[in-house]
Amino acid sequence: MSFRSDTVIIGAGQAGLAMSHCLTRLGVDHVLIERGRVGERWRTERWDSLRLLTPNWMTRLPGRLYSGDDPTGFMDCRDVVRLLEDYRQAFAAPVMSNTRVIQLCAANGGYRIATDRGDWFARTVVIATGACDKPCVPTITKRLTDRIVHLAPSDYKNAAHLPKGGVLVVGASASGIQLAEEIHRSGRNVAISTGRHVSVPRSYRGRDITEWLDLCGFLSDERRPDADPQQLARQPSLQLIGSENRRSIGLAELSRQGIRVLGRAINAEDRHMQFASDLDTECAAARERRQRLLARIDAHIDDTALEAPEDPAAWESGYVPDNPAGWLDLQAEGIETIIWATGFRRDYSWMQVPVLDRHGEIENTLGATAAPGLFVLGLPFMRRRASTFIDGVGRDAEHLAPLIARQLNHPAGSLAA
Repeated sequence: MSFRSDTVIIGAGQAGLAMSHCLTRLGVDHVLIERGRVGERWRTERWDSLRLLTPNWMTRLPGRLYSGDDPTGFMDCRDVVRLLEDYRQAFAAPVMSNTRVIQLCAANGGYRIATDRGDWFARTVVIATGACDKPCVPTITKRLTDRIVHLAPSDYKNAAHLPKGGVLVVGASASGIQLAEEIHRSGRNVAISTGRHVSVPRSYRGRDITEWLDLCGFLSDERRPDADPQQLARQPSLQLIGSENRRSIGLAELSRQGIRVLGRAINAEDRHMQFASDLDTECAAARERRQRLLARIDAHIDDTALEAPEDPAAWESGYVPDNPAGWLDLQAEGIETIIWATGFRRDYSWMQVPVLDRHGEIENTLGATAAPGLFVLGLPFMRRRASTFIDGVGRDAEHLAPLIARQLNHPAGSLAA
């Protein structure tokens, strides 16, 4: 069985739906192919208590602004799924759910998308499978005893589902610090391994930090043409939590709660793990990043003459490490589980189009690949710093949609000129 469409969008999360809305508005024929349900990862690959790091008013998509009664609150996963479902229904996005893509290859001047429910032929394709595909777990895991349970954040639901015993969280971006705190509060012994990180206050000078980042243009910073894609992909997320009381979270707070802060995990052997001795250096670098960010906000406040009270306390992270290093006996510490909050990689093993670099990532220029008619959406810093945010991916889709129309010689393609 085979089908045809001018454009096939692979993935029906926020990226795929944003693109679908833009193409619908332009009158471009298309279909979305989704392996599960709309927003599947929000349904099955997020922990129970997770909330967005950005306030509700920032959940902007093309043609859709937040209209609820809690603009400064933070959506949980159920809210996000409802948002995406409502968005899909609002413009009748043509989604083929529970359809898995098996192969993508060039065919007859376009592309053949083989699925487990038949083949699709399209002149243009948008890969919108997102940034959080496969957990990126270091190879040192292979050297540890098989008595240790290994999980990724996408495997974790809540502390009650973990094996008995202590937990080591490796990685101190937003996911790592949130999980370390939650698991510790369940009564378990917890340690966190910390490398490069970005510490920021939840609120600064009377506003949420993300509002300032939006206002001062930080989130709209464009990708430099000479930027290293691997370096951009490895940038850690801000140490934030979307809590009702708008509290800050970071290494200082975790340490005060009794969570042991360790350096980078660099080696392992059986039941032992080795940590680097540069934790003080990493924390100093994080403090400098924090201060540069706050200085940029201050400059924006000065330039625009906004009323905002001074907040000198926010300039210090408050954490001075004692620089623990060397080997740790996991068994002696009672650690039975390691959660690898070390980011994600993309798996494009189903792609038979020569657009992947030596790291297996899609080479692209602002979302357009070297293969005519093949586009990508939702990757880290694809066009700008906010390209993986719900808000940012929508703006990227608005840029790419006219380019797709032009590739199809559609009248709306003139918008891309």
